[in-house]
Amino acid sequence: MKYRKGVFLLLLLLFITALRLSAQQNNIDINIHLRGVYESKISLLPMVGNNALRPILEKGHIKDGSVCKITIPKERLPGQFVLRFDYKEKKDGSPYPVEKYFFVSNQNLELWVHPLHISKPDSTYFQKGEIENSLFDSFMKENSLKKKNLALLRNFLIEYDNPKSKFYKLGIAEYENRRKEYNKWLSRQKSKNKEVFVSHLFSFQYVSSVAWGGDQQARIESMTEHYFDGIDFRDPLLVKTMDMRKWIDSYVNIYGAKATTIHLRDSLFTLAGKRAIEKSKQGHPIVYGWMVDYFYRGFESFDIQQGMKMLETYIADPNCLTKKKMEIQKRLDGMKNMMIGSVAPDFKIEHESGDITQFLEYYTDSKYKLVLFWSADCYHCKEEVEKLNSWYKSLKNKKTIDIFAISLDESETEIQAWNKLKKQYFGWHHIRAKGGINSAVANAYYILSVPVMVLVDTLTNEIVAFPKSIEGLQKKLVEG
Repeated sequence: MKYRKGVFLLLLLLFITALRLSAQQNNIDINIHLRGVYESKISLLPMVGNNALRPILEKGHIKDGSVCKITIPKERLPGQFVLRFDYKEKKDGSPYPVEKYFFVSNQNLELWVHPLHISKPDSTYFQKGEIENSLFDSFMKENSLKKKNLALLRNFLIEYDNPKSKFYKLGIAEYENRRKEYNKWLSRQKSKNKEVFVSHLFSFQYVSSVAWGGDQQARIESMTEHYFDGIDFRDPLLVKTMDMRKWIDSYVNIYGAKATTIHLRDSLFTLAGKRAIEKSKQGHPIVYGWMVDYFYRGFESFDIQQGMKMLETYIADPNCLTKKKMEIQKRLDGMKNMMIGSVAPDFKIEHESGDITQFLEYYTDSKYKLVLFWSADCYHCKEEVEKLNSWYKSLKNKKTIDIFAISLDESETEIQAWNKLKKQYFGWHHIRAKGGINSAVANAYYILSVPVMVLVDTLTNEIVAFPKSIEGLQKKLVEG
């Protein structure tokens, strides 16, 4: 009964939040006045959410002196976006890219753009009376002036080596007076502009208290303990811009600076995640879920398994609106089932002759079989595959290892690129998994991204390593 009541209250909260946002939003139009170049392609990229930093709208061949209208759908609002201009200065010139970052809430915009002078306010500017970006620019200018001396004082206090000196105590008193004065000013700015979307970002500028009495390490620890003091995690608009990510990046970097070994790094990053998620847990379910997703991406990038295990509790919480629940669960399942010493999952190998062989039954004189998941559309994959191919070409290496390259390409364009590219990697076994990342073989190996390598002992079919790079693979083969 208690569980049902909790779910009901959560749904009610989300409904009210959605109702408030949708009541304020309509589609927003941006009229872009292009000048100073022959023509330009104009692309719109969201900074957060689905397809973040990928074009969601493109318009080509916009001529000098013309007006291009772009409509941002209301479900993306409010938010932070990028307008990318790939312009030609002359008719026969090559396209050159520049970008304009901006905020949008509930006001239609007029934007005059001179791509050659995209950063100059007298050449690229919004209409008179524009609210969001004007407020943000004016706030950041004043904020920079007010925080400049405060930052100098803080750095001095953190690094000072005699905390018992009178001079140091005077520095603390001056810092605390300035910090409190600054935070009061910040609070006034938030209250004064509370109806404006960008005012929700002012909280990221809050200056937390620090216990200055201990040594340098104690001061840094105090900074981490008070890092979240000025943030209201009940505000779902916190996650609508890149500022939230940058702010958490800075928090994690404090822990990273203390790491002297990989093992210590993993422990510190896990601790940072635990503390941050516990804080956000008391706030809005959207912010809570965002925090879990943020640390999942970090743990996945650095292969921090203890961090991934830490997330298991949170994805089981119905109040946590994570968008990565399935990926996290898949990684946890993979950690349990895909281990060194376990038998590699089987899959079919279709040869050019038309014959089909099972991977586990495939006969080879090589000591190892390497399963490689990749995509011809992935730049990092192609880099790693080129390194692997250069290394593989040595006669000695060909006798050491057989490569089974499984493509997760799906679209027609990707498949064409794969068919062309695979011909360069002679002697490999090339397989395309129908269904891509959701194919049976990708699911069997718990693949969430590419490239991924799994090294298998030929005689036993047991997994012996999960190399993270070609260098890691080479090191493992030397070790035996």
